[in-house]
Amino acid sequence: MRSLVYLLLLFFIPVSLAHPPVKVVTELSPPNQTRINDSVTGYSTDIVKLILNKANINAAIEIYPWARAYKMARTHPNTLIYSLARTVNREPLFHWIGPVAQFKLGFVKLTKRHDIVINNLSQAKQYNVAVQRNDLAYNVLTKYGFSVVLTSDIQKSYHLLLAKKVDLIIDDENYLSVMSEQLAIDTDKISFVYAIDELAVAGYLAANINMDSAMVNKLKSAFEEVKITAQYHALFSSK
Repeated sequence: MRSLVYLLLLFFIPVSLAHPPVKVVTELSPPNQTRINDSVTGYSTDIVKLILNKANINAAIEIYPWARAYKMARTHPNTLIYSLARTVNREPLFHWIGPVAQFKLGFVKLTKRHDIVINNLSQAKQYNVAVQRNDLAYNVLTKYGFSVVLTSDIQKSYHLLLAKKVDLIIDDENYLSVMSEQLAIDTDKISFVYAIDELAVAGYLAANINMDSAMVNKLKSAFEEVKITAQYHALFSSK
């Protein structure tokens, strides 16, 4: 009987270890990642779901403040994150599955702030800018000598802007109307001021660097199949 128990343990334990639960984390950032009736949805989310379905992987998608989501993706082996900008510094930290979003980011101000005029990046240094912790915008702006106010997520940055605690935030011009709806404000209350060339980037679905290689390969293969579909191109180009 004891031998039988040992054999059963040897049979079941490797199976459970071979299929660890996968978790997907992201931030609230409409229209790519949003929540409707307790369900995470949006253009990028729909692409991620296509990839997971093609890979036959069941995974819960959960929304967190960006700083927390990024930390989870860095420290938890079976975790995926999106939409993550692919940079030189981040390259060795993740497995990069494929792009699920595209951004053209720049400075956003309150429309009534007629005193804020930006014609080049250097000119913007005189203003206070809120950016999310562990966001690409933080790396780019601090590289150019900006003094920034760190927040945990994009909504916190918007709240600081609306409360006049900062002069500028960073977002995509095409997303302002959706964010206005999310924040329950008039769209004309905020305005896009100046595009930052280095913040025209793709956002990726990425995996923790210690994720099982077989799982990573499965996801990459699934992405290669998904990216040639009309549905992927329609979602990827949506604004």
